[in-house]
Amino acid sequence: MRFSGLLYRALNPVHAHVPLSGRGAKLYGGRFNPLGLPAIYTALSPTTAIRESNQVGTLQPTTLAAFRAEIEAVFDIRDPALMARQGLAPADLARDDWRDRACAKTGAPTQALAIALLHNGFSGLLVRSFAPGAGPDDLNLVLWQWNTRGARLQVVDDENRLGLT
Repeated sequence: MRFSGLLYRALNPVHAHVPLSGRGAKLYGGRFNPLGLPAIYTALSPTTAIRESNQVGTLQPTTLAAFRAEIEAVFDIRDPALMARQGLAPADLARDDWRDRACAKTGAPTQALAIALLHNGFSGLLVRSFAPGAGPDDLNLVLWQWNTRGARLQVVDDENRLGLT
């Protein structure tokens, strides 16, 4: 599928000056990216972005940013036929033990899915949020490629509040 529209990220203010780096995900890995693979986790709504960035404890200081996105090749995890072809069920995506599995020799199936999709030409995947309080309509777009051919992501910062230019 193709995605065109606004995306949101709730950033730690310490890293708000590099909103397109993907460095944190590369250093620590995520549900849909193994260590070493940069990724940008975005949400389709500001509320979902805030939920995603503050999953543990009390709300911490957060910089909310919007992005204009034009992404040609997005894998839509909500499509059961596409998921069946990948050999995964929705329950596999929601497992809370993905970190433990990522450290095991077998690895996390969600990270293996990301690698397979990337190798098959997808720039990212559309998936529901698994953050506490999120419902089935709270969606994330996880990107492994951005600002490359077929995948454009631009910070909305008309007043240069982040000092990027």
